[in-house]
Amino acid sequence: MTIAFNHPLNPDVEIPHYTPQGNECALFEHAWTRQLPILLKGPTGCGKTRFVQHMAARLGLPLSTVSCHDDLTAADLTGRYLLKGGETVWMDGPLTKAVRDGGICYLDEIVEARKDVSVVLHPLTDDRRILPLERTGEVLEAGPGFMVIVSYNPGYQNLMKALKPSTRQRFVSIEFDFLPPEREIATVSLESGLAEARVAPLVELARRLRALKGQDLEEGVSTRLLIYCASLIDAGLPAIDAVRAAIIEPLTDEPDVKAALVEVARAAIG
Repeated sequence: MTIAFNHPLNPDVEIPHYTPQGNECALFEHAWTRQLPILLKGPTGCGKTRFVQHMAARLGLPLSTVSCHDDLTAADLTGRYLLKGGETVWMDGPLTKAVRDGGICYLDEIVEARKDVSVVLHPLTDDRRILPLERTGEVLEAGPGFMVIVSYNPGYQNLMKALKPSTRQRFVSIEFDFLPPEREIATVSLESGLAEARVAPLVELARRLRALKGQDLEEGVSTRLLIYCASLIDAGLPAIDAVRAAIIEPLTDEPDVKAALVEVARAAIG
């Protein structure tokens, strides 16, 4: 079942579609009511970011999304002094802005960021709910309208990029996975416009390729890639060409593996 709502403050604004996997929507609403931080974990492209977008819009909350990477520092989140018009002025980062103004700050793939990012979150994710800004001397108290959400892909974890227990245990955790076939078919069809009968072989192909994760492939086929593929087919591109461009090429650069995947694709989609 795919859920679509209208924005609570503006009925003309449609909330992003989202297909629930379980009770995560209700869990999110209860966590929001109690001002609890949330940790989302699951494979790439299984719907974590869409879930956050859906719930933020459903509750009428501002959403600031930060894609974490190796060079992301705590200062990128909290803010820094910048030269403006010949003067040095403080500019809030996305986390500080969300604490001041309210709303959700979503840190996607938190384990990719530098370690000081997790440290700055600690006082915001316990009963203190404060954000100390050393450079300005401020200690900001998060109001009831603030929420922090982080996500990561456990499949990418290693000793150098693991989420510490001291951080994990500060969050309510929701685990995500790919949808059951019939629901994934409906979601991909809705998002791409391609008929469900033509989407079904693509989902079957994805199921086969996901079984190869950790063998010939580092990661399985995301629902996002399936939507891209189905959109290309719906636009008129031959199915095998769409599969090559939207599924096989993003998964691997190895010629032998690509050739093998093409054969798997031909068998699945005909």
